[in-house]
Amino acid sequence: MIRWLIVVLLALVLMSGLTQWLRRFGFGRLPGDFEFRLFGRLWQLPIGSTVVLSTIAALVAKLV
Repeated sequence: MIRWLIVVLLALVLMSGLTQWLRRFGFGRLPGDFEFRLFGRLWQLPIGSTVVLSTIAALVAKLV
């Protein structure tokens, strides 16, 4: 279980670091990606982008 927590934490750090780069390609603006302001802070829930990226990762893993 610790291994999965580490993987999820690393994925979150990686995604937050690559957010601006991925936005150039349209990720973060897909249908199903939510962005709202709450408590003076901008919150993002990239559900649609997560589904697309996980599908791409699964296809790459299957080919390798």
